[in-house]
Amino acid sequence: LILVPALFGAFPSAPPATLLGTNKSASVWGTMISARQFAKRVDMRWQAIAPAALVGFVASLLGAWTVTVINPDMLRKALPLILVAVLGYTLYKKQLGQTHAPRYAGRAEALVACSIGAVIGFYDGFFGPGAGRFFVFLLVRWLGYDFMHASASAKLLNTASNLAALTLFAWKGHVWWSLVAVMAVANVLGSLLGS
Repeated sequence: LILVPALFGAFPSAPPATLLGTNKSASVWGTMISARQFAKRVDMRWQAIAPAALVGFVASLLGAWTVTVINPDMLRKALPLILVAVLGYTLYKKQLGQTHAPRYAGRAEALVACSIGAVIGFYDGFFGPGAGRFFVFLLVRWLGYDFMHASASAKLLNTASNLAALTLFAWKGHVWWSLVAVMAVANVLGSLLGS
């Protein structure tokens, strides 16, 4: 939510794919550390989250490829409105995410989780800001997870989608590695403190 607009503001003439690839290269490290920390402390619902991570990985690859051929400016303009709507809904539903009461089990839970992985995974590969928040919001709203379980699961899904996008952006030469090194260290430190 902060780094992508900062990169776009600091380098307005750079190709969007390069800025997004640089962001993914830095953020994947912090997200991976957070996912590992959360997985140690939270009972993960692997039967749903593992297939969703795989679907999110594939969807993110597709999203990242798409951003190399079209410009994501429309999402840049719509993102603040979407985030305000999510905030408004969260404030309106004050009990949202306070209790862990999964609504589904087995295949149904995996199917809903995979749907979330596909939609947000594509978005994360294509543009990305707020993807982690969107994962958390949908895991709470659609699956009935509390915020702790949703955050833990979201970190794993976000790691998969970040790795996929990073793979494609790096393969296509859309990463500024010298900038990534400094940003990655800061991201890991923040993730260790935050998780």
